[in-house]
Amino acid sequence: MKVIAKSIDVIAWFTESGEPSPIRFRMKNEDQSTTIIKVDKVIFKEKEKLAGNPMLVFRCQSMINKINKIYELKYEIQTCKWTLFKI
Repeated sequence: MKVIAKSIDVIAWFTESGEPSPIRFRMKNEDQSTTIIKVDKVIFKEKEKLAGNPMLVFRCQSMINKINKIYELKYEIQTCKWTLFKI
């Protein structure tokens, strides 16, 4: 997987305790067009600290351009920002 660390827009559902789970996300391509990707499967979820900021890391799987790809989404808990970290 290649690290790209792009900020993305995410639609997610939250449990009663406030834990998010991504459903789909939108990212901008290099030519400024947008791509919407449905999260087919969350393989695992873990907590980590990056520079002292608590984050949730989701390793997910989706069909992108008819190819099954695995990627990582990060959710920064304090700022509620989502990042496509690796793909």
